[in-house]
Amino acid sequence: MTETPNPHMISTDTLTGEMHPIRRTVVALGSNLGDRLANLQGAVDALADTPEVWLTDVSPVYETVPVDAPEGSELYLNAVVLFDTTLSAARLMDRAMAIEDTFDRERSEVKNAPRTLDVDLIVVGDRRSDEDWLRLPHPKAHERAFVLQPWYDLEPDAEIPGHGQVADLLGKADRHGVTKRDDLALDLQ
Repeated sequence: MTETPNPHMISTDTLTGEMHPIRRTVVALGSNLGDRLANLQGAVDALADTPEVWLTDVSPVYETVPVDAPEGSELYLNAVVLFDTTLSAARLMDRAMAIEDTFDRERSEVKNAPRTLDVDLIVVGDRRSDEDWLRLPHPKAHERAFVLQPWYDLEPDAEIPGHGQVADLLGKADRHGVTKRDDLALDLQ
């Protein structure tokens, strides 16, 4: 994965005149509370409405068994969205959390508690971060089939920096409980 589709292409912030590279970004979406499909579509729409974000593709929808979740958790719907952006990783994280909040995401002390919406930054160009509030690439994406499979559907040759090719990682991941839902689809605006 490259930093930008064209490494010589840059965008200028109209207020500051600062130059920002265009970064290829991968975001994973998940929902297991409420109208799951509407929650995912709302997240896609909100990302599409974000200034300096240009959606390029959205994956098929998968229904998945919750991973490391409390007993009795409902099945998830998951998808992956690809886009190009000049926004910083920090601004993207702020936007992801704002979108979750819009869909009444409740944060809990319970690890992997059910949620109306999860918007996870998986990869932002080749940006790396090990801050408590921002870990890039996402620290568990390389082992989660519910991220790898929809991403593979869109970009079979993609890679997670520091972990390898998505195709190879998917081959090692436990795909049990990851089912493509051909009867459901998300639309790009």
